Amino acid sequence: MVIHFWGVRGSLPTPLTPQQVQSKIMAVIQRASPEDLVSPEARSKFIANLPSWIYGTTGGNTACVELLHNDTHIILDAGTGLRVLGKNRKCPEKYHLFLSHFHWDHIQGFPFFDHAFNSTVKFEIYSHYEDSKKYFWDQVIEPYSPPSVAMAFTKNINFNLLEQNKEYNIEGIKVNSQEMRHPGKSYSYSFEADGKKFVYATDVELKSTDYKNTNEGKQVFQNADVIVIDSQYTVEEVYRKENWGHSAFCYVIDFAVYWNIKKIYLFHHEPTYDDKKLNSILQAARWYAQFINHSDIEIYLAKEDMEITL
Repeated sequence: MVIHFWGVRGSLPTPLTPQQVQSKIMAVIQRASPEDLVSPEARSKFIANLPSWIYGTTGGNTACVELLHNDTHIILDAGTGLRVLGKNRKCPEKYHLFLSHFHWDHIQGFPFFDHAFNSTVKFEIYSHYEDSKKYFWDQVIEPYSPPSVAMAFTKNINFNLLEQNKEYNIEGIKVNSQEMRHPGKSYSYSFEADGKKFVYATDVELKSTDYKNTNEGKQVFQNADVIVIDSQYTVEEVYRKENWGHSAFCYVIDFAVYWNIKKIYLFHHEPTYDDKKLNSILQAARWYAQFINHSDIEIYLAKEDMEITL
């Protein structure tokens, strides 16, 4: 399996501001010495050794993750990152699109997805919502969208209603799901193939009850190789924004320890956090894992255009 991040932000798209770009430039200048600029080789070495939050960016598109396995194309949520996917991938014959829920930041990319306008491509859309078809089409009706958008979509769109606690087989990939704590509900998914297990768990407010050793939890979370999981808030914000439906990194790490998950990718980043702040959260998460004697867990920051191979 190959997992590719196209959108990693939570709540709403967050482009870099002019002030943030200027701050990055100032940070580069402050670190440079005359020796770093004497030759093309020296400049390249200097740039390569800059902290990642200066040299690149986490990204500002909302949730969209791609999973590829052999010739199977799976998309997890249709945030604005889906538009970027459409600009960078060839259109296959079929997509399997799994939606965690129907909040704006998880569906708003579909009307801007180039492949949705290809009459030959087929979409199988999966969710746990009986009215998913209505929810999906409501975003492209007037006055929210020109009527020509919906009319131009491929007619090969099929909606599938999923049941919790039921395992599905998508072209040889085992799929299980679990309802999560989030306003209006949200669902996590696990995907298993060739002895590897990947979990997508966005928009979840973790509580102690999520650490119960249930059959549903085992199916979705236990012994996963990789989990992409909501860690939008700091601990202070979790207390201040109780019932907003998101988690802090320390709860995510405790959750991974409980379910014996090997790698964590912090996801659904707070839109008010810049790259420097997100990097500090990553460092704090790694320190916390060491503090609880679980430095064996690998922790990463989900970034646009990052790719994982399982």
